[in-house]
Amino acid sequence: MEIEEIQNKKIWENFLLECEEKTFLESWNWGEFQKMMGDKIWRLGVFDRDNLEVLAQVSKVEARRGRFLFLPHGPVIKAQNEKRKAQSLEELVKKLKKIAKQENCSFIRIAPIWQRNEENKKIFKDLGFRTAPFHTHPEITWELNLQKPEEELLMEMRKTTRYLIRQGLKNEELKIEKSQEPKDIEVFNDLYQKTVNRHHFAPFSLNYLKNELSAFSDDKQILIFLAKYREECLASAIIIFWQGIAFYHQGASSQKYPQIPASYLLQWEAIKEAKNRGCKLYNFWGIAEIESKKHPFWGLSLFKKGFGGYEKTYVKTQDLPLSFKYWLTFIFENLRKKKRGF
Repeated sequence: MEIEEIQNKKIWENFLLECEEKTFLESWNWGEFQKMMGDKIWRLGVFDRDNLEVLAQVSKVEARRGRFLFLPHGPVIKAQNEKRKAQSLEELVKKLKKIAKQENCSFIRIAPIWQRNEENKKIFKDLGFRTAPFHTHPEITWELNLQKPEEELLMEMRKTTRYLIRQGLKNEELKIEKSQEPKDIEVFNDLYQKTVNRHHFAPFSLNYLKNELSAFSDDKQILIFLAKYREECLASAIIIFWQGIAFYHQGASSQKYPQIPASYLLQWEAIKEAKNRGCKLYNFWGIAEIESKKHPFWGLSLFKKGFGGYEKTYVKTQDLPLSFKYWLTFIFENLRKKKRGF
């Protein structure tokens, strides 16, 4: 096997078209977004003879908790045979270790979208990985199959969710707008900051949100949804449309009019937009692993599950320690995890 950097967007995206398990975090445009944010990235391909078998989008993370290489929702491996997956990952890790040494990184972090089973967990364990103390990308997600008529999708929703959508549709003062305009990122951000203050999570910066919009706009892969009641924005979401999947990546809401089902109608309009674009799946992004009202994301998870669908569980984020500095990160992240109530 040989590993090369991929410089051609078409080769990259065409390979991913052939893969079933993937998210936009492995897309070419997400790599462009990371570069906008000042991150150093590598787009690696693992070849068996002339056949491209694996893609991995790697970024160098410079953070207070340490410097490390990160593979968000990667690597994407075409082969599903356990032996081939293990061989491919082993070859990739050899290359990653060399890059980590050159970049003075203390560990390698992989957040895979591999099914959480004993075979896949063993592949990482055999290579010296350990479960990370903290994760930044979903390890459990909620997906909805869009290859059904709209009325069937409605009937498979939770009764309350379906009722609120229909109430929203009847309300002539509640409107859903769709935009790619940079000014509407600021509207989203105003609501987003209110949501942060309410739920006490670490927010993305306005610059981050603007760059995300910019990275996906040229290919028309992103929309800002705005739910407005009497011209006031009560809910907003950033949806990414990529390779037949719609991703509910960012969301925000106000509690000013709690009786107005703005968030429910917004999601329904986003689902319909995804269907109109030919998407087969709607990915609600992350949900809470523990079904407890004490979990910070319990309410959001309940909201997402109300639209119908199914859960997908991935192997937990994995770390490969490369120096003693890793353990400083390990302690820091464990303390932060406890502080946030996870």
